[in-house]
Amino acid sequence: MPDTHTTTAAPPQGCSFDPGDWAILARHWYPVALSRDIRDQPVAVRLLDEQLVVYRAGDQVVVARDLCPHRGVPLSMGVGDGQTVACAYHGLRFGADGACVAIPAHPQAKIPARMALATCPAEERYGLIWTCLRPDPDQISPGASPSIPHMPHWNDPGFQRVTCPGFDLAAFAGRQLEGFLDVAHFAFVHTDTFADPDNTEVPEYTPTPTAHGFTADYWSTVANFPCGSGLTAPPGFRWLRRFDTHLPFTATLVVHFPDHGRLSIMNAASPVSARRTRMFAPIAKNFATDQPDQDIYDFNLRIFAEDRTIVEAQRPENLPLDPRLEVNIPADRSSVAYRRGLRAMGLSHFFTA
Repeated sequence: MPDTHTTTAAPPQGCSFDPGDWAILARHWYPVALSRDIRDQPVAVRLLDEQLVVYRAGDQVVVARDLCPHRGVPLSMGVGDGQTVACAYHGLRFGADGACVAIPAHPQAKIPARMALATCPAEERYGLIWTCLRPDPDQISPGASPSIPHMPHWNDPGFQRVTCPGFDLAAFAGRQLEGFLDVAHFAFVHTDTFADPDNTEVPEYTPTPTAHGFTADYWSTVANFPCGSGLTAPPGFRWLRRFDTHLPFTATLVVHFPDHGRLSIMNAASPVSARRTRMFAPIAKNFATDQPDQDIYDFNLRIFAEDRTIVEAQRPENLPLDPRLEVNIPADRSSVAYRRGLRAMGLSHFFTA
């Protein structure tokens, strides 16, 4: 077995992030693919401008730099069989842990130790493949628990679990996640899906710091039933939306429905580059659990598309962490807490330009 190592100790060539910011962001875990999309064939993905390949080697998922160490051809151009991936140029085969297991030109020769892929750690959770470009050693040692955000109710009995298709945005991950946390835009952006254009007032709420970010309990009369469904809440019912932010780019939302219903959504904004984001959204709910998965995908993709129109139009494209660059209102408490948390991580140049 080769010595596996992370893809790079420095930003990739042509990186769109400031080097210092990239080094901080690369220490965190992000989803890069849906588990159901990783089958026999290799899949090319991109994270923080790093080109990666994802493939299955039996029970193991391999995430590696998308480059054959022999002559530099992307391994994602090759062919897989569920156990190995063969390079399209000379047929070299790579299997578990990125190890080269066959060189067709020299079938009897010893395989050089250096003929191995530069791999990243990989974890499957919530129907997603997660990885980290520069993990801390204590997150990849045997028995270690990687710092992947918790998904409420995913493993609870009685919950239907689905993972929506990946959703691409021509926008920065920080802008996208901040939009997910925003509670003042419902009546202006989501009136075709669930919100009431006449219910615009934002009641008081207070974010509470946590070890990984912050939580916020937001109580309001804004319903979460689909528009046109005919469903209504009991008179005087107040909806609780519990946000839990995991810096830098993941948050979960649990919506408390009438009759003890719970809808749990994870918004995992994976930073493809400084200007492109792939958003992943696992969902768990304990009501209408026989609803077809496709119906859940379709409804939530409509909501995501409403948000995308706004996020892709925001300027500056990055997320201003300097509080003097944009003006806040009381409804922005989550946004203020989010930006404060990013500043505390040491992020600076890219986010304030």
